[in-house]
Amino acid sequence: MGDSKKFKQDTRLGHLGRDTKAQRGAVNPPVVHASTILFETVEGFESAQRARLDKARNYYGRYGTTTAFALEHAVAELEGGYGAIAVPTGLAAIVGPLMALAAAGDHLLIVDAVYWPVRDVCDNLFAGLGIETTYYDPAIGAGIADLIRPNTRAILLEAPTSLTFEMQDVPAIATAARAMGVTTVMDNTWSTPLCFRPMEHGVDIVIHAGTKYIVGHADAMLGLVVASEPLFRPVRHTLMRLGYAVAPDDAYLALRGLRTLSVRLARHQATGLRLARWLQGRPEVERVLHPALPDDPGHALWRRDWSGASGLFGLVLNPVPEHAVTAMLDGMELFGMGASWGGYESLILRVRPEKARTATRWDAAGPTLRIHAGLEDPDDLIADLEAGFARLAKAAAAAGGARRASP
Repeated sequence: MGDSKKFKQDTRLGHLGRDTKAQRGAVNPPVVHASTILFETVEGFESAQRARLDKARNYYGRYGTTTAFALEHAVAELEGGYGAIAVPTGLAAIVGPLMALAAAGDHLLIVDAVYWPVRDVCDNLFAGLGIETTYYDPAIGAGIADLIRPNTRAILLEAPTSLTFEMQDVPAIATAARAMGVTTVMDNTWSTPLCFRPMEHGVDIVIHAGTKYIVGHADAMLGLVVASEPLFRPVRHTLMRLGYAVAPDDAYLALRGLRTLSVRLARHQATGLRLARWLQGRPEVERVLHPALPDDPGHALWRRDWSGASGLFGLVLNPVPEHAVTAMLDGMELFGMGASWGGYESLILRVRPEKARTATRWDAAGPTLRIHAGLEDPDDLIADLEAGFARLAKAAAAAGGARRASP
């Protein structure tokens, strides 16, 4: 589409990654299944072999096919990066770049509220490889400079965090890191490039669990890594050495999801905020965890740097027995229980962030829940939650009566 930067984001979403001439008039890029790529000459093969780490180069299926290249081009343009690499999962999109940046004897700084499988990788796989990890307070801001060592290679950010929705001062951390020669990596899955663009705030590498909002339909696993020009080839090289390759069908589903990302995200945001405000008025709720709410501790940072929100947020209940929470969740009609989010369906989950914190403490009055606001009618979702609270209250009252009746 020529110089895409002259168009607004909604227009770019509909056109990036498409070449209708090359596609013989087809609107969408075709799904190309290929392992072997054939060449007519020795020079052609050897040239492709030399350039296999560049963007959009056909060499062998593990390095991508034209379907994946179209997705990578679109996402890199949306994030403002030099290039993107598609990988099989969001976890791969985090682990791969960190492995490209750190080796035995090196040190990583990881936000304490990070997506918990990353903590497992750091504490076990990376520790076994001789890479040390320090977890830091999400609210540290420019104070991150005090934790940077001569052997610190990367800082991982995530904001808002996906269980507790704490914000981070991204520009302050990126500035401190750059001044000391440390690479910053940020998980931008919650925001998508439509609500926040980390590279515009000094971040070097942006990752996405494309499984979530980019795919948007709960039917594909995918990760995406967007890198600045100096980091693109070394990161891509490591990802290829690890054997990461995205399936062409999943890349196609992500491209399809991109086309409707803007309209879906607007609905997710609107429904999420409506549910969050309704929950603020419920007597069962101690607090709602959503940075777009004015009384949220991270609201000032969100308002300063972000242009919107998604549909994922949390809440803390007032003290209540666990079996009462179970009674609430087990009877939900519209809210499913599942580990993912970002699809068209609404989800609710009991989470325990206090079990995965070491640098800070998650201090909550009662149980913590996470909600993903899907694309259903918000009135129906509110009615489902209201019925759930009725079950919670009934189970809690029965337990209280049982205790009073016991000798």
